[in-house]
Amino acid sequence: MSIIEAIIIAIVEGLTEFLPVSSTGHMIIAQNLLGIESNEFVKAFTVIIQFGAILSVIVLYWKRFFRFRTDKPRSEHSSFVNFIAYKYEFYWKLIAGFLPAAFLGLIFSDKIDELLENVTVVAIMLVLGGILMLFVDRWFNRPEEGEQEITYKNAIIIGFYQCIAMIPGVSRSMATIVGGMSRGLSRKNAAEFSFFLAVPTMAAATGYKLLKLILSDTGLPLLQENIGVLLLGNVVAFIVALLAIKFFIGFVTKYGFKLFGWYRIILGGILLALLLTGHELTII
Repeated sequence: MSIIEAIIIAIVEGLTEFLPVSSTGHMIIAQNLLGIESNEFVKAFTVIIQFGAILSVIVLYWKRFFRFRTDKPRSEHSSFVNFIAYKYEFYWKLIAGFLPAAFLGLIFSDKIDELLENVTVVAIMLVLGGILMLFVDRWFNRPEEGEQEITYKNAIIIGFYQCIAMIPGVSRSMATIVGGMSRGLSRKNAAEFSFFLAVPTMAAATGYKLLKLILSDTGLPLLQENIGVLLLGNVVAFIVALLAIKFFIGFVTKYGFKLFGWYRIILGGILLALLLTGHELTII
């Protein structure tokens, strides 16, 4: 993978990771347009550069992400365990939302890998997800308001919605935002919780892929050979994701999701048309 190719893929990742449009579908198009040959490093690269996108969430929302409850639990007889649970409640809720994907991802990892090789599934899910996006504002119409409290129950339910994104083409962002809105969150609050939940989810995926690459027979030499490209990809993904998140929050708060729905339908339609006309598309 050349430096130019790495920059383009990182831009695509940064732009699409937090938008409800499926980064996988865009990776397919970018890879095929650039003629990038899929190999062990390329597959790892597209996952590991998510770390840059994770940092953009932490930097943009650092005041809310590094927050600890300073008030004491109401019960004067609260144990130390209860105190820790109360003080770091925000992080426990993120873990609660992350656990469904962690367990189901391990159980169905082989099936997920099979689906990742099926471009037709990606195209179909782009279209179906786009149709859903056309109606989600009407179904879950809630006035925009200040920050809303996320309960443990809602965090877990949104976490199960996130598992739907294991099907390539669904979009993790779309699944968790729809999950949040179905639980009564406004568009803005649902989107922001989706960003927060991405941190442990994508960190785990990045760490797992990096570990597999290091432990493989050829992975460590490939990593050492391309470490500069990998670092550059993370920097680019960080900068672009930072801009994409700012744009998305402002846009979706004002206009909703319909435009993203039409975009997904058009993109999925293009992929299906290419497949039906005999073009060979590969997954990174």
